[in-house]
Amino acid sequence: MLYYLFRFLEQYDIPGAHIWSYISFRSLLTLILSLLISAWFGERFIKYMKRKRITETARDASIDPFGTEKKGVPSMGGIIIMVSILIPVLLLGRTRNIYLLLMIITTVWLGFLGGLDDYIKIFRKNKDGLKGKYKIVGQVSIGLIVGLVLWLSPDAKLHENVVVEKQGTEIAVTHKSEPSKSLKTTIPFVKEHNLDYAALMSFCGKYKYAAGWILFVIMTILVVTAVSNGANLNDGMDGMCAGNSAIIGVALGILAYVSSHIEYASYLNIMYIPGSQELVVFLCAFIGAMVGFLWYNAYPAQVFMGDTGSLMVGGIIAVCAIIIHKELMLPILCGIFFVESLSVIIQTQYFKYGKHRGKRVRVFRATPIHDTFRKLDEHLDATSTYLLKNWPHRPFHESKITIRFWIISIILAALTIITLKIR
Repeated sequence: MLYYLFRFLEQYDIPGAHIWSYISFRSLLTLILSLLISAWFGERFIKYMKRKRITETARDASIDPFGTEKKGVPSMGGIIIMVSILIPVLLLGRTRNIYLLLMIITTVWLGFLGGLDDYIKIFRKNKDGLKGKYKIVGQVSIGLIVGLVLWLSPDAKLHENVVVEKQGTEIAVTHKSEPSKSLKTTIPFVKEHNLDYAALMSFCGKYKYAAGWILFVIMTILVVTAVSNGANLNDGMDGMCAGNSAIIGVALGILAYVSSHIEYASYLNIMYIPGSQELVVFLCAFIGAMVGFLWYNAYPAQVFMGDTGSLMVGGIIAVCAIIIHKELMLPILCGIFFVESLSVIIQTQYFKYGKHRGKRVRVFRATPIHDTFRKLDEHLDATSTYLLKNWPHRPFHESKITIRFWIISIILAALTIITLKIR
């Protein structure tokens, strides 16, 4: 709103009004504002939840050996994150931008879905929360909406990069002069740097373009569902998901900025996406909200994120990557989320396979994988055989595990940026 107000005032030569046209100014202001809101609102939210006794019950000691210290801690902290994102974005963003609108819709949609889950757990005293099939329906729905909007909206266009070989080994990268709908996406470690969904569907003949868009929509659904579930699984220790997500947000902010700048896009040989600079504003609000939330969520946590936050955070990361055509880089950037999900799948499937053969065999001491590092020997299932029972050799305190996961996320974020030049 303030963006449009000051752009209007700029017509009357109001001093300083022009500064609101600079993306750097609005992004940094959004970052500061989201930090302040999360710090101010977070304190009041925690006091309110405690006063109303809307708190977490003691956790199972076999899963969380430090759970007894966390009795009476409020959950649904994702509300703090949502408020800290939406207020700065609505004030400082260009709300007519199709990409920003998609991010706002994703935030509200998945925040509401996670909120329903937390409501059932806390108020209905049902620890299972919202049934899994309803969660999947909600995630698939927002993925379908995002995919269809990017397919059908006339505002969602980009300039494809064109590689021109000059004399010798010198290569120049230009962009098509006219924006167009594109089914290309950036893929790491490949010389031309692009994967075309339409080319993958070439066996459909003259219908390959339509088939390519259908494949893109399906991919969008899969990415949104996978990343939001991965973030949900990662949210098991104080500060874990918030810290990892803030790091991922910084990397996505860099990718969104270079994608919105034609010179940087040409230098890095990626697609130029006009309008994606508004994602930088949103991501700065996202980073500020996550860091501000860490003020209360770092060990020992004063508030838990809950599914209200974790599903929303994962969805935001996924949709942003899809908009800037970097979804195939998420297995690297969100490597922590990917490994967390993979560990659960391996554990579950291997246990089912062994059970059919009359054996109770588990691969890890506990899943998601971060629980393996704090699982105590006395809490292991005596009736099961563990393939990796002696790994790790000793349990770690959750604060050490959390910080080490943050370090890994920083390395993965740096590798993701580096892949733009490795091909």
